[in-house]
Amino acid sequence: MERIDIAIESLIFVSNEPVSVDEILNTLQETFEEEEITKEMILENIEKLIKKYKRKDYSFEVIKSGEGYSFLTKKETSNVVNTFLKNRSKKRLSRSALETLSIIAYKQPITKGEIEKIRGVGSDYAMKKLLNRGLVKMKGKSEAIGRPMLYGTTDQFLEYFGITTLRDLPSPKEFSEEDLGDGPDDVQPTTEEPSNS
Repeated sequence: MERIDIAIESLIFVSNEPVSVDEILNTLQETFEEEEITKEMILENIEKLIKKYKRKDYSFEVIKSGEGYSFLTKKETSNVVNTFLKNRSKKRLSRSALETLSIIAYKQPITKGEIEKIRGVGSDYAMKKLLNRGLVKMKGKSEAIGRPMLYGTTDQFLEYFGITTLRDLPSPKEFSEEDLGDGPDDVQPTTEEPSNS
């Protein structure tokens, strides 16, 4: 079998979202059927990768994000990376999408009907945008009449806002009107965490 650290490193590198230990384990066991690979081996090698990329000669590192691991640029490069990404992509969240996303983040799992009841307006367009961006996903069906779909946030949501878990979200009372912005193009993630490279 090829070196397990190289195999794990490649899986984290090629994934667009954080890779969980279970995903890595299943992939390696399926690929190398005759080898004995354990979760402990994977965690040990991930720790080695984390230490390796902590060195100053790397501009990126392996960090835990949600329930998985990702390659992200380091804090000291976040300003230049954020400027680059801001200039390269004008696809920021609109106010309606941000409102919808906020409701989902704090009330999940939640149905579209419940979201629209809180907002007081339809959310079809905002939901479509959030699903396409990978910030929310379907998480099963409600037991209510008609069994409507339930929605929740994704690991990509955590990455987008530079947080590790939903517990890191600010409490609603910490928000001010200034935080919400004035229009559809003025909302973007502003954190001190590394940006995804």
